[in-house]
Amino acid sequence: MKKNMGNTDKAIRTLIALIIAALSYFEIISGILGNALLILAIILLITSFINFCPLYRLFGINTRKDKN
Repeated sequence: MKKNMGNTDKAIRTLIALIIAALSYFEIISGILGNALLILAIILLITSFINFCPLYRLFGINTRKDKN
């Protein structure tokens, strides 16, 4: 897996995941929608921690700035 996510992209994904988690914790979102969004938040966190997004690779997107 070649890293394809930049720092800004990672920060945005983490922030969105934390917002979804907070909305779920305070029961602002619940039910099927809440569960689906929590799964999305987990996926966003995982991709942010491993610096790799499979969809980016599929579409040829790379937000990482290489140090060459």
